[in-house]
Amino acid sequence: MDTITSESTYLIYMGMILMLAVFVGFEVISKVPSKLHTPLMSGSNAISGITIVGAIMASGSTENNLSIILGTSAVIFATINVVGGYVVTDRMLGMFRKMTDGERK
Repeated sequence: MDTITSESTYLIYMGMILMLAVFVGFEVISKVPSKLHTPLMSGSNAISGITIVGAIMASGSTENNLSIILGTSAVIFATINVVGGYVVTDRMLGMFRKMTDGERK
């Protein structure tokens, strides 16, 4: 019976941490002025790069099939996030470049 109680307590703690992280993340991002979005996006791309390394380590450190599947999906989603973030950042920075005579809007 103690195992069930400790597992349910653990799940409640993890749920509370997830809810707090979502709330704090939303509050922090909503207060950022638009001039700072590009530098913050570059910083979040670096964090996603760290996430890729952690996901690779998590998926390769065990022989449990569920861990391998979750780790592999984490690598895929973090890679999509990094690539998409750099594409959007490049496009946003492209808005500030001077146009040459041969280019059109």
